[in-house]
Amino acid sequence: MRYRLTFVAGLAVGYVFGTRAGRERYERLRETAQRLAENPAVRNATESAAQTGREAASKAAGVVTEKVGHRLPESVNERVRSLRDHRTPMDDDWGSGSK
Repeated sequence: MRYRLTFVAGLAVGYVFGTRAGRERYERLRETAQRLAENPAVRNATESAAQTGREAASKAAGVVTEKVGHRLPESVNERVRSLRDHRTPMDDDWGSGSK
């Protein structure tokens, strides 16, 4: 019985110290990630990559419309057409559930 009690006490102490150390590491990682996200160079690179992605998506939408547009449902054709015509993918309502 004495060994079991010692074992359980050791588990409890290890758990407390382990969670405290894990929490400190988590907080350090979170702060580092937050500083990295706020870095102007990282923000510019992120925005540039997002803009490049939007342009590629717009071009891909045009190609899809040309090749298989006649097989797509009319609602999809309308959205792809509006995306291609406006060239502002951020203003579309894809995924919002509204028309």
